[in-house]
Amino acid sequence: MSNNAWITDSSALFTDFYSLTMAHGYWKKKINRRAVFEMFFRRQPFGSGFAIFAGLEDLLDRIAAFRYSPDDIAYLQGLNMFDGDFLDYLSRFRFTGSIWAMDEGSAIFPHEPLIRVDSNLIECQILEGLILNTVNFQSLIATKTARVYLASGKGFVLEFGLRRAQGSDGAISASRAAFIGGAGGTSNTLAGKLYGIPTLGTMAHAWIMSFPSEEEAFRAYARIYPDRAVFLIDTYDTLKSGTPNAIKVGRELAAQGHNFGVRLDSGDIHYLSVEVRKMLDHAGFPQATITVSNDLDEHIIHTLREAGAPINFWGVGTQMVTGGTEAAFTGVYKLAAREDENGKLLPAIKFSDNPEKTTNPGIKQVWRIKDPQGMAVVDVLTLVDEQGEEIPEKKSRRAFWHPSGDYRHFYHEISGNAEPLLKPRMERGTILMKTGLAEIRERVNLDLDSLDPSYKRLLNPHVYKVSITGRLRELKLKLIEDYLGDL
Repeated sequence: MSNNAWITDSSALFTDFYSLTMAHGYWKKKINRRAVFEMFFRRQPFGSGFAIFAGLEDLLDRIAAFRYSPDDIAYLQGLNMFDGDFLDYLSRFRFTGSIWAMDEGSAIFPHEPLIRVDSNLIECQILEGLILNTVNFQSLIATKTARVYLASGKGFVLEFGLRRAQGSDGAISASRAAFIGGAGGTSNTLAGKLYGIPTLGTMAHAWIMSFPSEEEAFRAYARIYPDRAVFLIDTYDTLKSGTPNAIKVGRELAAQGHNFGVRLDSGDIHYLSVEVRKMLDHAGFPQATITVSNDLDEHIIHTLREAGAPINFWGVGTQMVTGGTEAAFTGVYKLAAREDENGKLLPAIKFSDNPEKTTNPGIKQVWRIKDPQGMAVVDVLTLVDEQGEEIPEKKSRRAFWHPSGDYRHFYHEISGNAEPLLKPRMERGTILMKTGLAEIRERVNLDLDSLDPSYKRLLNPHVYKVSITGRLRELKLKLIEDYLGDL
């Protein structure tokens, strides 16, 4: 079974209705010319100092499969809003353009393009909902998981969120994104099959309650799964019943050459983990592992680690696969350039009374500048035709401006590498390259390691600089001035 077997939104109806009404308008007005759209986000979730870009590989598969079925066309025809020739066009719809994007798993920051779509207006417009839905959700979950992973000291995090995820599609996407962000395995069996994620699980309280005694329940499980015996010890009394029974059955396993573990799912996790560790060690099982769950998040995990809780594995569910305190990732999709009636590509800008919502015009590249030690210093947005001029050789000192286009700027002498982040992913509707989850997951680790610890603090992280070149700033200010002059 391929990953595509799970794709339920390959229907091109998976878009906001306004995308279709606008596409119809472009068709009728005969202005379906070349356009370039960019996806970026405006604010870091969770008060974080970084986010993780996720969902790209799923997105590319979905775009390649994006079609209007005969049933889809019949549905649209029944709405009595679209011309027949436009519906004929949709019946043959295929994405024929190009997509540039950052590597999935990259550390990302507000205002910088993550994805660039270069095609005609109709194709670009119809893809908007799919792009934002796929990337926003998976980036939110991957970011949350990366925060949990860092809070655990890059320990072993288990994703236990299937039963609390937003629907079956949300559960699958969340498992994938959580694995990218740092989770070592998932309880979601279908996600394990589709994406090759390790599937992990122990037992529920129902298993123990189904036997005459806790000891019998543990023993039965140990006989069936001697190499994967992890006992849930809080069904009745963690310290007086659960742990002693786990030790008793653990001795039988040890006599056969097997290790075992225990899991805590309630109570004072710090106190209980310390007491359970003492009991296990005293019984001669220092190698026995302790897994904890119970509505954990990065802040609780950080507190437990700071307090020295002797925990080996962290089971995280609701707070990880739903985004917890953050409902959504703030990704948006905006027009950056459009072709006029003479075939000239013109930069486009969305103007707003709020400077943070005024877009940066033109087709852009993003450069990550690093110091000689390989640590990220700043991301710089350039126009694609100015790269040689504005991203110079080492030892050159340049001014970089705030992306809002105002007076804020700083000077930096480039002493390390400058890496272009947007790379070609699709050309003429064909996927150019595929990246496996293991490589994407490793990208997360590499990028997080390249960030100074101040950007990874849970509270009040340092703000990573995203800047624009002087030339891009001048273009932006000119377009704003032209707009205001026409009022």
